[in-house]
Amino acid sequence: MSLDRVAVTGSIATDHLMRFPGRFAEQFLAGMLDKVSLSFLVDDLTIRQGGVAANIAFGLASLGLRPILVGSVGADYAARRAELERLGVDCRLRVSDEQLTARFVCTTDADQCQIASFSPGAMREASRINLLEVLGPEPPDLVLIGADDPAAMQAHAAACRRAGWRFVADPSQQIALMSGAELLSFIRGADLLMTNEYELELLCAKIGLGAGELRTLVGARITTLGANGVQIEGPGIGLVTVPAARVDRHVDPTGLGDAFRAGMVAMMARGLPMDQAAAVGCQLAACVLESSGGQDYDIDPAAFTARLELSYGQDLAGRVRSGLSWPAATLDDLRTT
Repeated sequence: MSLDRVAVTGSIATDHLMRFPGRFAEQFLAGMLDKVSLSFLVDDLTIRQGGVAANIAFGLASLGLRPILVGSVGADYAARRAELERLGVDCRLRVSDEQLTARFVCTTDADQCQIASFSPGAMREASRINLLEVLGPEPPDLVLIGADDPAAMQAHAAACRRAGWRFVADPSQQIALMSGAELLSFIRGADLLMTNEYELELLCAKIGLGAGELRTLVGARITTLGANGVQIEGPGIGLVTVPAARVDRHVDPTGLGDAFRAGMVAMMARGLPMDQAAAVGCQLAACVLESSGGQDYDIDPAAFTARLELSYGQDLAGRVRSGLSWPAATLDDLRTT
């Protein structure tokens, strides 16, 4: 089964990004957290395109795929939609008559810690999207379900199970909002479960299962560990940790995890095993860390593979370099890759 038809659902937003030159940790007083009232004087403000689904779709397109982007936006998204379509993203978007595209407002400190707020706007209407209708009649090979209106996430996962479509469960920021029962229903039957390590602990606590028990519900578990890389657990691979890629400079971590997901899924679609695909995802994440925003980087194949060689060696770089003509590979089963 070809994996060149990848659909991505989730938030689509405009990012308002600010940098605070100090450390958030130095501004909070023990015993006073219930009375916090702080204002941070920031160095700058940049406005970028974002949202987890749009970031992932951008990354997939940058690596040669033609992803399908599914989500709910406002009429103000028309110009960006045209830009994504020129890049190769198949945009199947619901346009709200009443709401603007979601807004993400985030401040990053000197330690790369972030304080953020998210106004969902048109994303509130994402549950009105019928995934079976939007993606028909030609079914997708894989659906990555990212953070979105919780009702939409549940509906999309249920649609994938009904249709027998492979899907990735990526609850991320919405773990805090969803109940244990909702999360259990959402992830059940996913081919891949993607979280960071904090999200994994929170997910396990809310569901009431340990990480080992959680694994019985999904095909494989992918957990990002920040500077410590990525942990993969799945059939045929056991428990493996992939180190993080080399980073030349730290600019802004916004969209870091989304780029990792795009890189890993794109390389699995090209036939790489999960651990090698994860390494490519880490290298793409490094590109985002060195830029401002989740969709403000360019991929030059020669430069990208040269950096990949520095991080992970000649063998992987050679495999990726030979695949940069981007013919879609064939995978028999994500669960045994």
